Amino acid sequence: MSSTKRARPIVLLVTPYLAGANNGNWRTASRWARMLASEYRVIVQAPQAALRNDAAAMIALHARRSFDAIAAWRAAHPDRALVVTLTGTDLYKDIPAGDRAATSSLALADRLVVLQGDAIAHLPEAMRGKARVVHQSARPLAPWTGKRNDRLHCLLVAHLREEKDPATLFAAWRLLDAPHATLTIIGAALDPALGRAARDLARDDARVRWQGPREHAWTRQAIKRAHLLIVPSRMEGGANVVVEAVTAGTAVAASRMSGNVGMLGDDYRGYFEVGDAAGLASLLARLHADHALLRALSAQCAKRAFLFRPEAEAASVRRVLVEAFRMAGQPYLERAR
Repeated sequence: MSSTKRARPIVLLVTPYLAGANNGNWRTASRWARMLASEYRVIVQAPQAALRNDAAAMIALHARRSFDAIAAWRAAHPDRALVVTLTGTDLYKDIPAGDRAATSSLALADRLVVLQGDAIAHLPEAMRGKARVVHQSARPLAPWTGKRNDRLHCLLVAHLREEKDPATLFAAWRLLDAPHATLTIIGAALDPALGRAARDLARDDARVRWQGPREHAWTRQAIKRAHLLIVPSRMEGGANVVVEAVTAGTAVAASRMSGNVGMLGDDYRGYFEVGDAAGLASLLARLHADHALLRALSAQCAKRAFLFRPEAEAASVRRVLVEAFRMAGQPYLERAR
């Protein structure tokens, strides 16, 4: 007895950052491709790559940077599904500034994806109804039991550029009188001036090491072994590194901005104000002196870990795509296998 297996529908996953970028956008694209692979044939490509006429849907990361592909897809296939995923730059810079490419991408999409719940309030009101939250995920790691109580090992994981605001951390560290605190910096210098600042800090302060860019698996283990991940960003759509810390039992010190608040919650005790080096230095000094506070932050993070389960992210991505098929008039693809 023979049977015919239906071919999996093709989904184009467009991202301006491919594997060589080694950043959060690429890891999101790569993870979603794996999560959709059982039901769809997912093709990851750059915005400038040629469109496939046989594709059933497009998922585009970054409203502004992927706009050319978004516009071309909608013009060629007005009756096929289009999902646009918004980055921090989209939400907190380009859309508020009225950037034409970013705002046009919002209007063209059947569904919008944001990576944490606070982001929806930052969309134009007319666009909020088609926005869905998809929390990113990471494989849980068993908490590291070798963290010493007489030390505070801190970690910055970010390619060095203005939006990540490593300068605030560097300034805070110079203010910090804590002999048993250490800082490891992981990331490439996308801004040469910030690279020089990281190099100078490591040269001047024996407590600091700059590792440069590292492989993802190595970095995850470094996050697991740290007492504290520091996220001083000025804008974040929803930082992968926060998810990786929470799912590894590592506390977070974060700037109080939308992307971090949407991940960690309004009542999180580990915030400092954006750009406030003195405030960050004060928080680090308290954590250095009081590991009970550090444990309290870890406990708050642990209560958020359920949001960042891989199976929850996979279900959310599939659900958004099904909704987009329905909006585009492709209900026959809703249960594609």
